[in-house]
This record gives sequence, structure tokens and C-alpha cells, in this order.
Amino acid sequence: MSKAPLRIDGRFRLENILGSGSYAVVYRAQNFLNDDIIAIKLELVTNNPPSLEHEHRILKQLEGGVGIPRVLWFGRESTHYALALDLLGRSLHDLFLTCNRKFRLQTVVNLGDQLLSRLEYIHSHGYIHGDVKPQNAMIDISEKTVYIIDFGIAKRYWNSSTASHIPFRRGRRLTGTPAFASINNHLGLEPGRRDNLESLAYMLIYFLHGSLPWLNSDHEKLSDSFILERKVDTAIADLCEGIPPAFANILVYSRSLSFSEDPDYDYLHSLLHDLRTAGPAPATHSLDFDYPIPPSQNPELSESVPTCLPKATPLRRSTHV
Repeated sequence: MSKAPLRIDGRFRLENILGSGSYAVVYRAQNFLNDDIIAIKLELVTNNPPSLEHEHRILKQLEGGVGIPRVLWFGRESTHYALALDLLGRSLHDLFLTCNRKFRLQTVVNLGDQLLSRLEYIHSHGYIHGDVKPQNAMIDISEKTVYIIDFGIAKRYWNSSTASHIPFRRGRRLTGTPAFASINNHLGLEPGRRDNLESLAYMLIYFLHGSLPWLNSDHEKLSDSFILERKVDTAIADLCEGIPPAFANILVYSRSLSFSEDPDYDYLHSLLHDLRTAGPAPATHSLDFDYPIPPSQNPELSESVPTCLPKATPLRRSTHV
């Protein structure tokens, strides 16, 4: 495999690796012209169309939106394509693990409200995100704003040339991460806005419960067919047992949408807003993460106990266009 260049565009110096995905490696980098610390995604040049070029094109069209990563530079450097972006903080996945696999209700409400706004903005520009999951949501350094990242497999649902929705099709390949993919996506139906919303619902439920019935605590890789079967067979009432009904309502609504139907984002926001104002504490929009006390300060701190899987009852699922 070709070695990554040490410098990009003559001004960005690569430092340590921050993470990697299916097509790119993310580096921390420094702009030695002004000492800014940024993030750079590198993708090896192959005979296939570059995913980073696709992501760059989408990010430029979404430019200026709250919670959308800002592009600093895109181009080719030797054997790699490079996309330079503002450096963000930690992913919700990392924060979730740090917080012993559980977020407080108010935090989940505020995360959901922000993420719903991000999806609404992306949808308003004719795109759907291809992989809504905790790893693809990051907070900024100040821990106030949630960003959606990784648009490598995002796609258009709206044909601007014909001013119409793309056609419904079957036999599509499952895209994204199976654990958070919609049932229709598993079944090979053309993804749309409804699928992004269903994935968001799974994320929020996951943050409250600490797990999902189709995940296992041993980190064993489960087959897509097993995950689909468990999703279909888990009743929404069981999936959402012990958490406010609003989250079940979000999932029910997302699954009820037809393929090209415009989602009622205001309705979904209202479900979350009602939860925000219903608690005994004053309503707040802040993202409060319960970071554990270091063991040196709290010797009695125990490790989190894996969440038990809720009992499943069959859910008869019929797909519709």
C-alpha cells in the first residue's frame, strides 16, 4: 500500500491518525502557515471514482449549514486524494463509551433535536445521508454543537433536472451500518428520507438503553440477516420499554412514511421539545455528558453492566411504497 504523503498542498503537515473508515484515513494535521490544527482525510488513488471527491462536492453544496463540516481544501497529493476539514471534537460513539454506555435523558433529547435539524437541512438540499450512526455524529470542541460527518455514500433523492423525487426501486444493496440501518434498507428498498429518520430513532434509543436487541455485548460480528430478523421481531413497545413514549412515536412515524413522502419535521421536533419541558429541572439546550470520575478520585467506581436484551414479540412488518 502506498505511503501517505507527509505534507499536503505544501502547507498541511500530517501528524497522528485520528480514525479510519471504509475508504479513507483521517489524520490530525497542522497548517504551518498559521499553526491551525485541522483534520485531513486521505484516500488512495485507484481506478474507482474517488469517494472523497463525491464527499467534497456534497459538502460544498451544504456549505454554511450549522453542524456541517467546513471544507478547507480538496485535491490530489501524489498517490492520494486529500480533503482538509475543520477539526472537530469527539464522536458520540466515543463519548457514549466514556460515559459508561448511557446518556441522561435531557442530553439525548438535545442530541436528537440537533441531529434532526441536521438531517432536515441535508434533506432540504436534496440529499440523504448514507450512514446515520453514533460514529458519524461529532461534537465541536466547545461541546455545544453536533455535526454530521462522512458523506462518502450520501446520495441525491431529489432530481433537480426533473424537479422530482427519484423513483422507487427494489433490489438495492444494503448501505451504511447494519445495526442502525432501516428495515427497508435491509430489505433492499431504495433508501429515502424516512430511512435517515428511522436510523436516528435507533440511535436515540441506543443512547438511552445502552444497547439494542440486535447487538451483543461480546462484540461478535453478527450477520445482516440476523440483525434484520431481530429488528423485525422486536416489537416497538419492547424496544422502547422504560423510556418516554416520544421515542417510540418517532420510530413509529418514521416507519409509517411512504417512500417519497415529505417528513413532518416539526412534529418530530415537538415530540422532543415536549420532553425537554416536561422534566422537573429547567429546560436547557446544553449537551451535558456525565463523564465518569477518574478511579484515582473514586476507587469504588465500578464498570458498567451490559444492558440485558428486552424480550421480543413478533412484529408483522409490511413494506409500502
